[in-house]
Amino acid sequence: MYSFESRIRSKLISLAAFSIAMGFLEAMVVVYLRQIYYPAGFSFPLRAMSAQAVSFESLREISTLIMLVSVGMIADGKRPERTACVLYCFGIWDIFYYVWLKVLLGWPPSLFTWDILFLIPVIWSGPVLAPIICSLSMVVISLSIWRLQGKGHLVAFPTLQWVLLSIGAVLIFLSFVWDYGKIVVQGGFLARFLSLGSDPLFQKVIAAHVPGAFNWNLFLAGEGCVLISIFLLWNRMPSSKAS
Repeated sequence: MYSFESRIRSKLISLAAFSIAMGFLEAMVVVYLRQIYYPAGFSFPLRAMSAQAVSFESLREISTLIMLVSVGMIADGKRPERTACVLYCFGIWDIFYYVWLKVLLGWPPSLFTWDILFLIPVIWSGPVLAPIICSLSMVVISLSIWRLQGKGHLVAFPTLQWVLLSIGAVLIFLSFVWDYGKIVVQGGFLARFLSLGSDPLFQKVIAAHVPGAFNWNLFLAGEGCVLISIFLLWNRMPSSKAS
């Protein structure tokens, strides 16, 4: 077994502390929102929110992403290590977001309980297990980068791995927006996509919609591409020692 350098170990602890605290902050926001919109407990169909509330939620999500990316931008090291910081923080944050919801609300009752994951550019939804799997993958990628650097390898993603990661990300994204995306496309809302947050007809349709089966085929195909990319990263490292 190879051990991390003390600098990397210290960074991992600091980043984990930041991400866990950020997950708690995010969970508390959801606690307050559920007290307002779902006092009897969160469930589908979704309760109608004002256009202003939807805008505020979207801005909050953008702010969260900016915070996570900023951590990577100010991190020491080259691009692979900065990427590792972002992925590590994102993964730990998202996992502990659900941990804190379980502690604070006793929710979700199951890893297969559906949740609203994101609102941009359309509602993302799926079983809690799916985003947790994605988060674990992000943590694995980040730890792989640091582990390989610690073993003296130059970490680089060639074109094939970038293609696999990109395809995987797109497939996973499609699996998350599949359910509500069909409403937008099949319901004829695509032409007024940018104003859906204030569209009363769209809000009425959403308020009566209960998600169906999750598209696990798309999701698992995307995860497969990501895992293959990780495997290829490890497989090519013996021939790329740092000088």
